[in-house]
Amino acid sequence: MDPIRVGVVGVGHLGCEHARIYASLPDVELVGVSDLDWSRASAVGKRVGVRPYSDHSELLESADAVSVAVPTVDHHALVREALLAGAHVLVEKPITKTIAEAEELVRLAQSRGLVLQVGHVERYNPAVQAMVGRVSRPLFIECHRLSPFGNRGTDVSVVLDVMIHDLDIVLGMVESPVVGIDAIGIPVLSPLEDIANARIEFEGGCIANLTASRVSAEKLRKIRIFQHDSYMSVDYVAQKVKLYRRVQDEAGPRVVQEDVDVAADEPLRMELISFVESIREGKRPLVSGWDGKRALEVALRIVDVIRDRRQAMIDKIATDGDKWHIPREKGEYISGGPGERCEQG
Repeated sequence: MDPIRVGVVGVGHLGCEHARIYASLPDVELVGVSDLDWSRASAVGKRVGVRPYSDHSELLESADAVSVAVPTVDHHALVREALLAGAHVLVEKPITKTIAEAEELVRLAQSRGLVLQVGHVERYNPAVQAMVGRVSRPLFIECHRLSPFGNRGTDVSVVLDVMIHDLDIVLGMVESPVVGIDAIGIPVLSPLEDIANARIEFEGGCIANLTASRVSAEKLRKIRIFQHDSYMSVDYVAQKVKLYRRVQDEAGPRVVQEDVDVAADEPLRMELISFVESIREGKRPLVSGWDGKRALEVALRIVDVIRDRRQAMIDKIATDGDKWHIPREKGEYISGGPGERCEQG
């Protein structure tokens, strides 16, 4: 069996981990890493024993597949170039910045018979996989994903940077269209939203409440799923699942707890193994380009709701309040005073 030749485009914090894992996988040949920062590409290449590139186009000439781990704004152009070069692609989340870009990539991959996988790594968390098999018809879902500020991913809202992981999981569990979204979010340490909460209503009646923060004091990643006669609590970090069920006996109804068996493993490793298997077997990946587009659609709707709410607040302050100065977009601030419409300044 010939090894699959894989390259990594972008070897920052996450891309470096991709390179490390690929270098350890059987039947995979890591043929190179590329980064615009030559010193970083050289350091990572030396660490994993492969050739570094400053131009990803050269790397594509010798790769059957690539991981793309660059800033979101560059996803569309780089993934498109890789697909046109005939390479299978695993692109980190979110798939792109816009729905139109995502749709183009999905169509391109389909037309060329190539795997396009999106890096929603929590789908490969063993705890999540143990949970999904026990979900039948969720009625209420509660997600908390909190992290300290790390100065990474701040080129997009926390919704696209962090919350989108849970959106992908929720959308994978609830087979029903979204019929309503309410959300709020604020910037704290970056120009875009650093903390956000969204309430999503599905046509089938399920409600999902998601909170995401990249400015919290400690790391917390949990999800709880409530369904008829039972609920589950999942700790992503500890990879633990607890199941609570209502039972009826002679003494009456009571709740019993069960610990669900979880075969702990590194989610990113499982994700990359799945990517390689999808290429080798010619099958649709667990998180396809279509799945990435669907998560992006809901994430962008949440961002729109947040910013519409903020604009309404700005308009109210402009009419009723004192002098104000509120951040709105990256590098943009809205300023004004009583009775003034907002202007960018």
